Amino acid sequence: MSNRSQLILDLAHRPADGREDFFVTSCNKPALDFIDCWPDWPAPFAILCGPRGCGKSHLAAVWQKQSGADLLGQAEIESRIERVSLNDCCFVIDLSVGILDEKNFFYFFNRVAEYGGTILATSTSPPGHWKFDLPDLGSRLRAAPVVKIGMPDDALLEAVLVKLFLDRQLRVEPDVITYIVRRIHRSLGAARDLIRVLDEAALAQKRIISVPLVRSVLESMSVGK
Repeated sequence: MSNRSQLILDLAHRPADGREDFFVTSCNKPALDFIDCWPDWPAPFAILCGPRGCGKSHLAAVWQKQSGADLLGQAEIESRIERVSLNDCCFVIDLSVGILDEKNFFYFFNRVAEYGGTILATSTSPPGHWKFDLPDLGSRLRAAPVVKIGMPDDALLEAVLVKLFLDRQLRVEPDVITYIVRRIHRSLGAARDLIRVLDEAALAQKRIISVPLVRSVLESMSVGK
């Protein structure tokens, strides 16, 4: 087995979620500018809102490292309410499925606010579109800042594709990047999946990554859906 084959079997490519890996274009710059304003946010709760695959989780991870926040699942909220303190009061929570337990979330929200902390949530829709059983919670969240991220534009997709190829020590011609950008679903997750499959196909077939190989892989991925 070649060294490269062994690497593919042994190494899981870690997600690039650092600030240095966050490429800034017009579709996400307003959101990044808002993140950079922390801790001078106007409320203890803010939400990053955008379609799946637009980079919400990456930007939330940037803020998490910047603020020292904990990534919290909704199932963990009840057990963390009494543990919120001056040194443990910043959190990232995914609310894409809505708020599962409004009562506990309201207690948690108030506790974080009491200690001067911050909750950064991610979701595909803003609180104005959510249904609330607790009017007080609804009014607070609907008044919170909503920071929207658009789907990746061409410039962002091109930069991400180049970075993903380089992360795997793969060099491709510019026409390959252009071909992919014009045909791929506008999602950063879709870009990662495609580069992984291309890398595996190129190794298995002992081919360089070229437009014909990309065309073949895209066709096979489309058939497999």
